[in-house]
Amino acid sequence: MDDDRTAVMLLVSALEDAWASHDADAYGALFTSDATYTTFLGTRYRGRAEIVESHRALFTRALRGTRIANEILDIRFYGPDTAVLTSSGDTYKGGRPDRLGKVQTYTIVRRPDGAWRVAAFQNTKRRPLLEELSFRLAPGARPGSGAPVTAERW
Repeated sequence: MDDDRTAVMLLVSALEDAWASHDADAYGALFTSDATYTTFLGTRYRGRAEIVESHRALFTRALRGTRIANEILDIRFYGPDTAVLTSSGDTYKGGRPDRLGKVQTYTIVRRPDGAWRVAAFQNTKRRPLLEELSFRLAPGARPGSGAPVTAERW
C-alpha cells in the first residue's frame, strides 16, 4: 500500500512537471484514454484527446507561463486498483502562492501494465466568504462540526 501511495503521489508530481513544461501531450498521457476533466468553470472534457487539445490551446493563451501547485489532503484506496485523491491546488505565475484557492478531486486507476492514471478530475474554486456564510446559516454543515458524516457531506 505504501508503494501505491507513493506511485499516486508521483503521478500528481508528474502532472505538475508536464504543466510546468506546457507539454499538453505529456500532460494528457497521464490520463486514461476515456478520462473526464471538469474545470472550475464547469467545462467538461471527455477523453484524453479533448484534454490534450484543450490544454494545448490553454498553454499558448490563458495559461501561458503558469504552473500548478497541489497540496495533497487525502488519498483513499478502494481496492487494489482505484484511489481517490483530494488536494488543494491552483495555477500561478511567479512565486507559488501561500493559499491555494481550489479543491481538486482525482479518481486514479491502475492500468493493466501497472501504471497509475487519472480517470476523472474535478476542480472546484473555493469561495471562502460564501462558505463561511453558509456555515453561519447552517452550523452543522461545517466539516468536523459533529454532524454525522454521510455520502452527501464530506
